Amino acid sequence: MEYRILGRTGLLVSEIGFGAWGIGAAGSGWVGATEQESIQALRRAIELGVNFIDTARGYGESERIVGQVVRSSQAEIYVATKVPPLNRRWPAPSGIDPMEAFPGSHIRAGLETSLSASGLEAFDVLQFHVWSDDWVGRGDWLETIADLKREGKIRFFGVSINDYQPDNALALIASGAVDTVQIIYNIFHQAPRQWLLPASAEHNVGVIVRVALDEGGLTGRVRDGTTFPDGDFRTRFFRDDRPAQVEAHVDAIVADLAIGHDQLAETALRFALASPAVSTVIPGMRTVTNVERNAVISDGRALPPTQLDKLANHAWERNFYE
Repeated sequence: MEYRILGRTGLLVSEIGFGAWGIGAAGSGWVGATEQESIQALRRAIELGVNFIDTARGYGESERIVGQVVRSSQAEIYVATKVPPLNRRWPAPSGIDPMEAFPGSHIRAGLETSLSASGLEAFDVLQFHVWSDDWVGRGDWLETIADLKREGKIRFFGVSINDYQPDNALALIASGAVDTVQIIYNIFHQAPRQWLLPASAEHNVGVIVRVALDEGGLTGRVRDGTTFPDGDFRTRFFRDDRPAQVEAHVDAIVADLAIGHDQLAETALRFALASPAVSTVIPGMRTVTNVERNAVISDGRALPPTQLDKLANHAWERNFYE
């Protein structure tokens, strides 16, 4: 496992982190992972050098499971969690007052709930689960974050940027108020390369990449006719003719790079890691098999420049969350 500095935090984090949304079982939006499988996956990830775990209050039982595994481990593990907005609106619409989404009392109450659920004494990174640059310099959230840092309940502060809105955090990054940003960045969604990644590097803000595999679209296993279990959020994400659209774009990628479909996930993870501004990539890993398949990607090898040049032509901007 290779490691990178998480921006100004100074934390040395594994290039492949553990995205813990899918292990939350009931209430998480994912179907199929048992708690025992999740625990085994987390423990195997730690054995393989993964030392960064991303969870959230809104991920069902994820915080509890993560806390249980981390507390039983002898390794130094960094855990990031997220506070949901008080108004429960994802993504954050423009024009909303920050006191409607993240008043200080709500931030503190959410953190206390997460600490209780996880059994941890503190979180290494506390993130807002949505963000709007309209909130810079407004509300009492910044004072609350400063208080929580002084109290030792959190070490650093971050935001999870709204889906496919990488420019909606540039003012926050420039303000110096944030330590990390979590973004969608993958072969299809390459927009962060224009402004977000350079700004993060300039201001020494750590970048956490989510959805590097496009919720499974960039694994090569979503094809025309692919279905998902009832209750799984991917039934909506890949609804109607979307699997066929994904198949067409994936086939174009593997043909252009002359690789097999079984090499696509590795290529997608290496693409995200190709930017030096990226600190860690957090694919969802619900089984030991997934952990072992993803962790091995962090081996110091980079995609050839010729492949990166070709992948630049495969950007496909769309929002399947809508």
